[in-house]
Amino acid sequence: MPVKVLMVCLGNICRSPLAEGILASKLPADKFIVDSAGTGSWHVGHCPDKRSIDVARKNGINISAQKGRQIKPADFDEFDYIYVMDGSNFRDVVHLAKTPEHKNKVKMILNELFPDENVDVPDPYYGAVNGFDNVYQMLDEVTDLIADQLLKKHS
Repeated sequence: MPVKVLMVCLGNICRSPLAEGILASKLPADKFIVDSAGTGSWHVGHCPDKRSIDVARKNGINISAQKGRQIKPADFDEFDYIYVMDGSNFRDVVHLAKTPEHKNKVKMILNELFPDENVDVPDPYYGAVNGFDNVYQMLDEVTDLIADQLLKKHS
């Protein structure tokens, strides 16, 4: 049975689709499933933000077929790992968790690089022109570490 990883941000159009695409590109598809979701419902069924698609494409990853969805309680049973992009997402996702086991699956993604510092991946939606490139670089770096950990643990 494949190991399942869920990436979560606010709207599921900027950060989590990038995190999904980047991590999936580093793991064998027959052993790992990577998905993404948002805590909000505004972009359910929408493709990722064009700027996320563009920065991913520039780095050799195609995320254009992804469709936004909202996290749901069943995700806690379906997924083995749930990575959130910021503190607000963390609070929202943990609030949905029904058991301590479910809560333990939820992690701030950048805590993998900066343990217990709770550093946010900034939301590039309203940010600077290079915000999507910066977010891509952060997620690329942290997913190298996550992929390595997952491959060691589940191979």
